[in-house]
Amino acid sequence: MDGRGTAGLLYLREEEIRLAMELLFYGYRDFTAGPDAILAELDMGRAHHRVLYFVGRHPGITVSELLGILRITKQSLGRVLQPLIAGGYVVQSRGRSDRRQRLLSLTPAGEALERRLFESQRALLARAFRDAGGPAVEGFRKVMLGLLGPEARARLGLRVAAAGAPVAGKVA
Repeated sequence: MDGRGTAGLLYLREEEIRLAMELLFYGYRDFTAGPDAILAELDMGRAHHRVLYFVGRHPGITVSELLGILRITKQSLGRVLQPLIAGGYVVQSRGRSDRRQRLLSLTPAGEALERRLFESQRALLARAFRDAGGPAVEGFRKVMLGLLGPEARARLGLRVAAAGAPVAGKVA
């Protein structure tokens, strides 16, 4: 065993990497099942969930910033954003300093829907964290940060540091 309680680098074998990939696939499937069911009732899908989540986390986010986070085209965002605006979940306003900017925020109905989607996932994640314990949660954060590219790491840096997890480039 090495200092971390692992048997060398056996976790880097192909079979272990493939198991990790399967766990990510199945975990994502089950993590999104609750919101998928809620959104299906509203004729919406995961793309709508992502927009609701990020607009809710960043009220007043510009369309340009949202495009950068989601890494989708304006046309794709338009297809998702239009029904959210028409359905009264998202409101769009002009920027104060740059009138060409479009700022996005959730309406009260959008906040309620985003909260409902969040609550459907919170219990699952909280249970998994509780069952795994603090050191495993820290390890999970390190692994997830390791999967992120530099842009996403930078975007999350301050929030991750505030939560007590290592920041990109400062992983212990």
